[in-house]
Amino acid sequence: MSNSITGHTGLLCLLGSPVAHSISPAMHNEACRQLGLDYAYLAFDVDEEHLKEAVDGLKAMKVRGWNITMPCKNKMCALADRLSPASEISGACNTIVNEDGILTGYTTDGIGFREALKEEGFLLPGKKMTLLGAGGAATAILVQAALDGVQEIHVFNIKDPFYDRAQQIVKTLNEKTNCHVTLHDFSDKAILSEAIKNSDLLVNGTNIGMAPHTDRSIIQDPSLFHPDLFVFDVIYNPKETKLLKDAKVAGCKTANGLYMLLYQGAASFKLWTGKEMPVDIIKEKCFSK
Repeated sequence: MSNSITGHTGLLCLLGSPVAHSISPAMHNEACRQLGLDYAYLAFDVDEEHLKEAVDGLKAMKVRGWNITMPCKNKMCALADRLSPASEISGACNTIVNEDGILTGYTTDGIGFREALKEEGFLLPGKKMTLLGAGGAATAILVQAALDGVQEIHVFNIKDPFYDRAQQIVKTLNEKTNCHVTLHDFSDKAILSEAIKNSDLLVNGTNIGMAPHTDRSIIQDPSLFHPDLFVFDVIYNPKETKLLKDAKVAGCKTANGLYMLLYQGAASFKLWTGKEMPVDIIKEKCFSK
């Protein structure tokens, strides 16, 4: 956002509910300020019931683009005119680019995951991964990782509605990518143990361990960790979950999801503006590890 809003200032925004806690306005407005781009980024509390009305209004106002957070990521896909491969497979999008009334939906969460790992020196192509969870964040990670060349992914989830949805996504990924993806019931501890033993990367894509329940970990048996395993937790509050503490004690390299949030935002920013977000400055001003 420039120092003053004028009649030329463009609008970028976030839709979802709740959104008051979001760091996105601070991140994107600071990025626009740093690059001298005449945009303002605002957050609007919009639920699924009112999403179509909000999107129709944004189209009518020729808004350049917007982010979508829960609970609207799936419904936004149905309102878009075109979808990126990752959004089409996952059935969700968190970013819309408006080109003369044509809405293209993208999901940048998986890109954020990839870039956060890259910052830690971990590159996904050719690796073996165990992913815990099949909800929104986990699905975005799963789809992008398969598209990015991960060799093998074992997905574990309880038998809930997410499991049923994941079965179709796994089938599609096995058909459309070179990644071998398998879905398992989380209650099968023997298969879980074997998958982790043979993995380079373990990812918690659930909210287990998130504040205020910081005494919980999705992996209750620390003997499953091995020093060659990188452990990533999408949670960033607390900054070090019990999962990450236990993994670190076992000699694993670890990372939380804070920079995943940063880099998914950077990917959205580039889709809208064509510019690279000045991530080092944004890290310093908006993120503290």
